[in-house]
Amino acid sequence: MSEHTIKATGRNVEGKGASRRLRHSAQIPAIIYGGSAAPMPIQLDHEKIWIASQNEWFYSSILSLDVDGKVESVLLRDMQRHPFKQIIMHLDFQRVSANQAIKVAVPLHFLNQDTSPAGKAADVVVTHELNEVTVSCLPKDLPEFIEVDLAKLSLGDVIHLSEVKLPKGVEIPELKLGKEHDVAVVIARQGRVEIEEAATGEEAGDVPAAKAAKPDEEK
Repeated sequence: MSEHTIKATGRNVEGKGASRRLRHSAQIPAIIYGGSAAPMPIQLDHEKIWIASQNEWFYSSILSLDVDGKVESVLLRDMQRHPFKQIIMHLDFQRVSANQAIKVAVPLHFLNQDTSPAGKAADVVVTHELNEVTVSCLPKDLPEFIEVDLAKLSLGDVIHLSEVKLPKGVEIPELKLGKEHDVAVVIARQGRVEIEEAATGEEAGDVPAAKAAKPDEEK
């Protein structure tokens, strides 16, 4: 588990009006919930959170949320953005317990695709069917990302969910639901579409030659 600390401040005033005032002062209203403690309204600096939100770890890591000097371990569970402005409107954080398993969507990082047999072939298209996977683990075992090595990927190969190598203590709950949930993660397909040669003659739809013009009749 990586350490990412975010500073926050508690807030006593709630409601739409208070939230609007916070946003006008470049602050983000947020809430911490879960665990045995009561929900806690907080506020965060928009600029710092905006910068943090550009990183994968912000969405898939355990965050150390420092609220007025008291640190809580949390996961980001929801982010509300403005429809067209670069503004984060609200954040929801969930408390995590060291001894309780959590479910988190973790990004997949694909390695060695360009140097694989499929990646070096001009007529092969490699598609990533999934870019993240939901895992279950204790907070201490949560990876920021999971690597998928494509070094041996060749034309026609399919890498399924069950073939993804997981870190110790991490599992994919979906695989317990049956074989139909063992979906494709990566597929190497033939990319060039063969075009049949056009048929000749009538089958090719040739246009008949125009009739020769008649010579002028002798007077």
